Amino acid sequence: MARSTRTFLILSSALLIPTAAFAQTAPATAEQIEALKQSVANAQMNADNAWMLICAALVLLMTGPGLALFYGGLVRRKNILGTMMQSFAMMGLITIVWAICGYSLAFSPGNAFVGGLHNLFLRGVGVAPNPTYAPTIPEQTFMVYQLMFAIITPALITGAFAERMKFSAMAVFLTLWSIIVYSPMAHMVWGVGGLLNAAGGAVPSLDFAGGTVVHITSGVSALVAAIYLGKRLGYPHTAMPPHSLVLSFIGACMLWVGWFGFNAGSALSSGPLATSAFVNTHFAAATAALGWVIAEWLHSGKPTALGAISGAVAGLVAITPASGFVQPFSALAIGLVAGFFCFFMVFKVKAKFSYDDSLDAFGVHGAGGTLGALLTGLFATRLINPIFGAGAPTGAMDGNWGQILHQAAGVGIAWGISIVGTLILLFLVDKTIGLRVSPEHESEGLDLSQHGEEGYEFNA
Repeated sequence: MARSTRTFLILSSALLIPTAAFAQTAPATAEQIEALKQSVANAQMNADNAWMLICAALVLLMTGPGLALFYGGLVRRKNILGTMMQSFAMMGLITIVWAICGYSLAFSPGNAFVGGLHNLFLRGVGVAPNPTYAPTIPEQTFMVYQLMFAIITPALITGAFAERMKFSAMAVFLTLWSIIVYSPMAHMVWGVGGLLNAAGGAVPSLDFAGGTVVHITSGVSALVAAIYLGKRLGYPHTAMPPHSLVLSFIGACMLWVGWFGFNAGSALSSGPLATSAFVNTHFAAATAALGWVIAEWLHSGKPTALGAISGAVAGLVAITPASGFVQPFSALAIGLVAGFFCFFMVFKVKAKFSYDDSLDAFGVHGAGGTLGALLTGLFATRLINPIFGAGAPTGAMDGNWGQILHQAAGVGIAWGISIVGTLILLFLVDKTIGLRVSPEHESEGLDLSQHGEEGYEFNA
């Protein structure tokens, strides 16, 4: 027998043996098929749950240490601990409020404006999924992920009244603000039956990760608070430069990294939509940093580290509502426009109207969030997220020009709720316990006057 013939017979036998064995195997039973389906479902849940827990931790990283360092480095040395304590206080206080009533008011079934009381004290919020919001993760995971958004939003406001609000007043004001302003806004945009919910609301407004819910509400409220409290002693005639841009630089980098959890995590799964939001987040931050630096270079002749990190944050803010709806080059455009626009708001508009937004919470978050929400209506595409149904256009460039009007309506409602709610709460707190520290305490600094300690002890 020729060698080639023997080789053919050997290979044929090798191939026929498993085929014969397979032919003798009994068909899978219904129980086995069901078990396989359950195994696949469990694998998906475990993967999505792991991703969402990581994202929750990343969003918490944005508040502490990210925002605490970013804001802390921007104030004067005598106020660093007082400023960082405000962010840290939100991590504790808002967690308690969220567990008691915040989550229920945001995501429990209610009306078009606010959720109900079904989930007070987290009643019914267990380890089983809530298919209404996230069918592949435990509801407790969804709840704690949303909690991290509720924590950072009021913390952002502290940048506007830095160096002049009493710690007690801050704690009461922002705790009430999270109940009166944040939770209803979260329900309107993300809650089932909410007025602005893109999937069935009366005014479907696109907000993937919090452009209106987080950045417009916090930024506009920050502006109201800054105007209500008045300027810091000596502002704008006394120079008040950041005491440590190194700390702010580190904080900004942590914010950039944490923002991947903020935006990509809002997909609520570890699928392709999370990838799209992740890429868009990074691209927008990069071009916004470039836009701000170019504008600053032309304005003052030098590119600064403060300008670069401020621009990056502006881009992250602007892409937040669009991150799960647009393509990468749209994200680049949104970031670039945001860098120039937020620079203009900080350097031109603030100077013209002479309000003391200490750390530019409104100039970056209020202005950037508003811009991002409107540009979402322009660039959103069904190729990324067919939220209005298969084949239905999403944004203006996709063929749905009416979406820009819906975005503008969402922006207007967010502005209105923020202005009215913040003014009422500031007035109530001011008339009860007082908002502002005394001139003597302001001159001494918040570290000593509010906490009895200093951030730096050079004689130790």
